[in-house]
Amino acid sequence: MAFSIVMPALEMAQETGKLLAWRKNEGDRVTKGEPLLEIETDKAVVEVEAPADGILAGIKAAIGADIPVGQTIAWIVAAGEAPPVETASTVPDARAGSHAKTEPSHNAAASASGPAPASATSAKISPKARRLAKELGVDLATVLGSGAGGEILASDVQAAASAPAAPEAEKKSGSIEVPSSLGRIMAERTTQSWTTVPHFFVSREIEATALNEYRERIVPEVERSHQVRITHTDLLVALAARVLLKHPRLNASWSAEGIRLHDHVNMGIAIAVNDGVVAAVIPHVHTASLAEISVQRRDVSERARAGKLRPADIADATFTISNLGMYQVDQFSAIITPPQAAILAVGGIADRVVAVQGQPAVRPMMTLTISCDHRVADGARAALFLSDLADAIREPRKLLT
Repeated sequence: MAFSIVMPALEMAQETGKLLAWRKNEGDRVTKGEPLLEIETDKAVVEVEAPADGILAGIKAAIGADIPVGQTIAWIVAAGEAPPVETASTVPDARAGSHAKTEPSHNAAASASGPAPASATSAKISPKARRLAKELGVDLATVLGSGAGGEILASDVQAAASAPAAPEAEKKSGSIEVPSSLGRIMAERTTQSWTTVPHFFVSREIEATALNEYRERIVPEVERSHQVRITHTDLLVALAARVLLKHPRLNASWSAEGIRLHDHVNMGIAIAVNDGVVAAVIPHVHTASLAEISVQRRDVSERARAGKLRPADIADATFTISNLGMYQVDQFSAIITPPQAAILAVGGIADRVVAVQGQPAVRPMMTLTISCDHRVADGARAALFLSDLADAIREPRKLLT
C-alpha cells in the first residue's frame, strides 16, 4: 500500500511551504520516523519524518519549490510497487512552485513600454566621429548626435571628450545585510501581528525569593534523576501553565468563528537562533512534571539551534513565554504570535530596594509583562492572571509538588 507524503500545515494561516532538501533519493529505502525532507514554513525550518517503511518513489517536488499545503510531493511504496498516477489537470506542477507565471512575449513587452530609444549601434555615426571616438576613448552610447536625424558628428565626440566628468554619486555609508529566510519570516510575521492584532500590555513586579529558594532546593535532585538542570524558564513554564487553566481567555485563540478556548496548555518558548527567534512548543505542560518540562525544553532548544526542528516542535502553541532575563533585561513587551491571544515577557531577577512592612529592604525582584489581544481579553483579565501568577511565584511549592 502506497503512503503519500504531503506538504504539512503547521499553522492556521499557512498556505505553502518551501522544499529545502531531500534527505533521501528516489529509490532509497526509508524507515518510518527517520528524517526524510527539510521544509521552510512561515515559522521555521523543520524536518519532516517518513510516515511509513518502504521505498521513496514518485518525487514531484524540486528543491526550492513553494508547494501548497496538502499537495502530494512523493510516495512511499512497497518494493516493486509503482506510485499512484495523478493527472496533470488535477495536480499542479510542483517543480514550478506556487509562484510560476507565464512571461509576456518580447513583442508584447516592447509594445507595452513604447519604442526603445536609439542605441549607438543603430544611430548614424560619421566615419570621422567613429575614428575620433576610438582615439579619445569616448563611449558613443553616451553621445547625443546633433546632425540630421540624430547623426553623431565629430564635433559631438569632441564635445563629449572635453566635457567635465560628472561627479560620482555620493556613496552611502554603512553596508547592506540581507536577512536570512528566518529573518524575513520574522519581519513579515511580526509586522502582520503588530498591524492586525490590537495589543495591550500589563506589567507586574514580583518578588522572586521563594522562586530562587525552590529552584536551589530541587536542582540537585533533578540533576541526579534526569541529568538536566532546572532553569527559571522551566519553573515559569510550569507555574504559568497551571495558572492558565483558571484563565481560559488568556489560553485562547482568535479565529474567524470566534474565540477558541483551549482545555490544555501547549507552551511556546521563544528561543534565540541564528538570525532570529523561533517559538518551540512543549505540549500539555499543564500535566507535565517540572523535570519532564526541563528535559523537553532542553531537547527542543538543541534541535532549534541545530536547525533540526520537527513539525510537531512548532505546532499548536496556545500561549508563549519569552524570557530575556539571561541577557540582563529588566523589562520588555513582546509581540503576540497569532492566533494566540497572549504572550508573557519575563525580565531578569535583580536585587532592588523595596518596601517591606514599611521599611526599605533589598529583595530579588522580577518584572513580568503580558501582551494581550484586546479582541479576546481585557485589562482586568490580564491583571487577574498576573495576580494569580504572582501568588504562584511566591509559593511555587503549592502548585509544583
